[in-house]
Amino acid sequence: MACLRGVLLDISGTLHVDYVPTPGAVAALAQLRQSGAQVRFVTNSTKISDAALHAKLAEMGFAVSRAEVFSSLSAATQLVAQRGYRPLLLLEDDALAQFRDIPQHPPHDAVVVGLAPSKLDYAGMNHAFQALLAGAHLVGIHRARYFASSATELSLGPGPFVAALEEAAGVRAELVGKPAPEFYRLALADMGLLDSPHAVAMVGDDVAADLGGGALELGLRRVLVRTGKYRPGDEDKAAAPLDGVYDSFAAAVEALCGAS
Repeated sequence: MACLRGVLLDISGTLHVDYVPTPGAVAALAQLRQSGAQVRFVTNSTKISDAALHAKLAEMGFAVSRAEVFSSLSAATQLVAQRGYRPLLLLEDDALAQFRDIPQHPPHDAVVVGLAPSKLDYAGMNHAFQALLAGAHLVGIHRARYFASSATELSLGPGPFVAALEEAAGVRAELVGKPAPEFYRLALADMGLLDSPHAVAMVGDDVAADLGGGALELGLRRVLVRTGKYRPGDEDKAAAPLDGVYDSFAAAVEALCGAS
């Protein structure tokens, strides 16, 4: 690990699935910290606020500081605030707390879509469609097609709903989460490693959303784990050869730290 100065970690599917840590993950995180590498937790989770996500990780036994969590929800909040949007938010109630200081009254000039099972019904989607037809800007927090909702089951992510709104309204969504390059730049800058992306590894279970896009463009080391949403053969779908494929986060840490 001597040549690795930082590690970006996906959370859901990599560190845990539902509320169960992946095998050896809690101890592996402690081992990773002992290597001296900086750690940031980069997630596309949009169902709960960053504060609730931090609390969830702590409850599972992970030693994580609130400042180490980088979510696509935070990136979306920053974008909406900077542009002065009055958004229509298709988000779960637990995630809405992230936007509590942002005016949300109509007319809406932006539609923000996250993973929101209770909101992405016909009424919610049609409301968003009407706002887009009136000129609102479409913001997709991310467009993952699916996620691991349990150890054996995949569920729809927000990607298909973002695509449906794009198709219906004839617009193109602006994406703010992984794998957008700007998302990774924010995390690298926070570690003071924006000028050293080759010394930073990205570890995740999604070969496209975690290890494609900005991770590839910026030159991060890309490490895939066979947990969460991983399915056999995913490594062969990578846009460029990966730097490692391991059975779990714990196995990845053992290999990375053992390489020092």
